[in-house]
Amino acid sequence: MVPRQASFFPPPVLNPFVQQTRLGVARRIQIFFLGIILLPIRALLVAIILLLSWSLAAISTACCPEKLTHPITGWKRKITHPVLKFLGHAMFFSMGFVVTVKGKIATPLEAPIFVVAPHSTFFDGIACVAAGLPSIVSRNENVQVPLVGRILRALQPVLVSRVDPDSRKNTINEIIRRATSGGEWPQILVFPEGTCTNRSCLITFKPGAFIPGVPVQPILLRYPNKLDTVTWTWQGYTFWTSGNEGQIGDWGIQLCVLTWCQPFTRVEVEFMPVQVPSDEERCDPVLFASTIRNVMAEALKIPVTDHTYEDCRLMISAGQLTLPMEAGLVEFTKISRKLKLDWDGIRKHLDEYAAIASSSKGGRIGIEEFAEYLKLPVSDVLRQLFALFDRNHDGSIDFREYVIGLAVLCNPANTEEIIQVAFKLFDVDEDGFITEEEFSTILQASLGVPDLDVSGLFKEIAQGDSVSYEEFKSFALKHPEYAKIFTTYLDLQTCHVFSLPKEVQATPSVVSNKVSPESHEESTSDKKDD
Repeated sequence: MVPRQASFFPPPVLNPFVQQTRLGVARRIQIFFLGIILLPIRALLVAIILLLSWSLAAISTACCPEKLTHPITGWKRKITHPVLKFLGHAMFFSMGFVVTVKGKIATPLEAPIFVVAPHSTFFDGIACVAAGLPSIVSRNENVQVPLVGRILRALQPVLVSRVDPDSRKNTINEIIRRATSGGEWPQILVFPEGTCTNRSCLITFKPGAFIPGVPVQPILLRYPNKLDTVTWTWQGYTFWTSGNEGQIGDWGIQLCVLTWCQPFTRVEVEFMPVQVPSDEERCDPVLFASTIRNVMAEALKIPVTDHTYEDCRLMISAGQLTLPMEAGLVEFTKISRKLKLDWDGIRKHLDEYAAIASSSKGGRIGIEEFAEYLKLPVSDVLRQLFALFDRNHDGSIDFREYVIGLAVLCNPANTEEIIQVAFKLFDVDEDGFITEEEFSTILQASLGVPDLDVSGLFKEIAQGDSVSYEEFKSFALKHPEYAKIFTTYLDLQTCHVFSLPKEVQATPSVVSNKVSPESHEESTSDKKDD
């Protein structure tokens, strides 16, 4: 078996972006009565602590620009930073979190960067408090939020702009500048996954934190609670009974309410040994990121997958196309790298896939939908093509299989040479045009369906009564699925010829007519015989 990371085998966790929390009757009663007491008290304590923190942050950042060019030092740092750390611990304690810290925190000289995983909730900010309030990477918009924005500025964040086209390059340069400052700047804390998951695996680590090539300290987060009230994913559901009764309210608000109504919520923060990159890893941040991810996954005893934030974007797009959201998951990192596809290319394939699968249940393509989309009947050739797409042989094609099939099976077959051969095959009288009669005759023979009606498909290709080579080529390039049908047919013909007695194989007209018919009468006769 080829290792999964070097293959297209399905991931061990199909959807790390979904979380379902089910609440039975007993749990609902408990939440109701505890909520009457705990919820208002905790909300009041959090509000008071935020106001106090804002006051200190305002003092710390007074007369400082939003984007700092120099670290905050002197009395501002010495007085406000320890108090803000204390208030951070107090806030999570007031929310009911019982924090267990393991391991030793590295100094700025030992490890300028912290990497935290798995990232599953907005409560993961507890890692920042446990690490001593290092700097974080945050969006520009966040520092504009009232109250919270000022506190965020006190952490001296690395700010990212969504409107600045040079933002990514500037962010990386700023991380490098701070990480190589020799301890002048505070340490930087990064969530390398870049989005929230359900903690069932570690998805692809973004390379930003590993580009400086400096030692990093991994931080592991665990929430060992019987009831998970903290996981905040792209697909979140709270079922208020043991059955699938449905989703209520906003998922983020639900998490806060449910968590604050618990007697306590356990969280473990583990500081792992500092990881020093090798010479090869210093030159290759993707390799360094992969190494750290594997180390953290082994410690957490969970698998790794090649999902990434782009999969979440595809999930949203799938939902907008009336498909199940999970239909958009393809393991973007692996698919884009191995198949040389970018986001726009895969997003375009999702539109094509939705056009085929939208009428089917579960957002998957069956043989009937496949045949209907190609405007062809279910035949042996079509079944063989469908089987090539259906990699796990479950009788249906999901979006991941569709993308792989197009890239691996159809696009390589859709070359200029193959298109020319196909055109010559259909152009029986060699006049440079394909009539509907010629088109129908060849397809009927190749698919083994003598009464096949191809008028609908012919009209899609032709702009008039016949099809020129340019029209044929344009259609073939837009619909590579037909190229594979054609090459599959040629393979079947080749196998048929080589299975015949040698004296029959020696007759060249059988094979040559399949590709470049010498005459209308001979070609039609041969096709019908086949």
